[in-house]
Amino acid sequence: MAIHRNLMLARLVAAAGASLFLLGAQAASEPQRKAKPASAKPAAVAPVPLNDEELLLSTQVSIGNIPCELGQSVNLRADADAPGYFHLQLKNQRFHMRPVASATGALRLEDQARGAVWLQLANKSMLMGPGQRLADECMSPLQAAYAEHLKHNPAPNLLDVAQKSR
Repeated sequence: MAIHRNLMLARLVAAAGASLFLLGAQAASEPQRKAKPASAKPAAVAPVPLNDEELLLSTQVSIGNIPCELGQSVNLRADADAPGYFHLQLKNQRFHMRPVASATGALRLEDQARGAVWLQLANKSMLMGPGQRLADECMSPLQAAYAEHLKHNPAPNLLDVAQKSR
C-alpha cells in the first residue's frame, strides 16, 4: 500500500510539475504587455522660429481651400501654434510648410522633412513633391482674377523690352 501511495504521490507531483512547466511556457510565448505611458503620442518637434524676412513672406500667402486642375484642391491654413508656418493638405497628404526666400520672386513654402514645395505665383500655385508635381493650376480667387487680367492684358515680353531700351 505504501508503494501504491508513493506511486500516486509521484504521479501527482509529476502532473503538477508538468502543469507548471506548461503555464511557464505559455507565459513565455505571449508578448510582454507593458503599461503605456500617459502620453503615447510622440513629442512634436518645435518649429524653428522664422526671421523677419520669412515672417513678412508668410503674410503674402493665399490661404483657404484652393481649387486646382483635375478636380483637386489644396487646403492651406496658418499654423496657430507656429507664427509664419502653414498646414497644407492635399487629399490624405499633410505637410507643415515654412516660407523660404526665393530669388525668382515666387512665394515658396517648404516642408523639408517630407520634400514638398508650394510655389505661389501671381496667377497660380503648384505643389511639388519629391520628383513629381502633386497639384498644378491651383488658384485662389485673387490669383484667378489676375490670371483673367493677364489674358486681356498680357505682360510685355522681356526680350521686346530689352530691345526697345537700346
